[in-house]
Amino acid sequence: MINNNFSGWVLCVAFVACFVSTINSEPIEFDFKDPKKVNNALFLLDAPLESISGTATGISGKIMFDPEKPAATKGKIILDATSLHVDNSVMKKHMLDKGWMDVANHPEIHFVAESFTNVKVNGSKIQAKAVGEFSMKGVTKKVTVPVTLTFLKGMLAKRNRVPGDLLVLRSDFKVKRSDYNINSGNNEEKVSDEIEIKLRVAGAAPTK
Repeated sequence: MINNNFSGWVLCVAFVACFVSTINSEPIEFDFKDPKKVNNALFLLDAPLESISGTATGISGKIMFDPEKPAATKGKIILDATSLHVDNSVMKKHMLDKGWMDVANHPEIHFVAESFTNVKVNGSKIQAKAVGEFSMKGVTKKVTVPVTLTFLKGMLAKRNRVPGDLLVLRSDFKVKRSDYNINSGNNEEKVSDEIEIKLRVAGAAPTK
């Protein structure tokens, strides 16, 4: 009888502890500012006469992520437009200039994630559609983009040598420069209207 009562008491305590832990769980804030500049975005414009590819490393932003509620993920990823780079120096100057990206007046490109849909969880990996707003060169459009999140609990020390968690974000999507007033309709045989973007970033949440 004593053993049965003790076992019941242990189970009750375990249940209550689990319940309290669940209701007290809060979203984790992940910071995507990366002084090492390992985070990057790749872009490709594949026109009939020329294929232009480049990179950007000036990435920052914050995402609120709850491992128990991945569908509630929200946040903002910011790209410093002045960090856009192509190897051809003349092409780079034109790209950043007023006629194209006009980075002097529009220094940021950003995506604000408002909600996640079609969420599929497989262990530490979450696949979903991120619904939000993409802003570039002063124009903001509602978009839905595929994303893959990987929650790496306790792995920050292996990247930044401090204790904490990592959230890896991967996304491949396309936008049209004509939708964002980037020299719309001009030179499309050499500069594709369609821009392919590949985002490869990780956010850090140091243990407090």
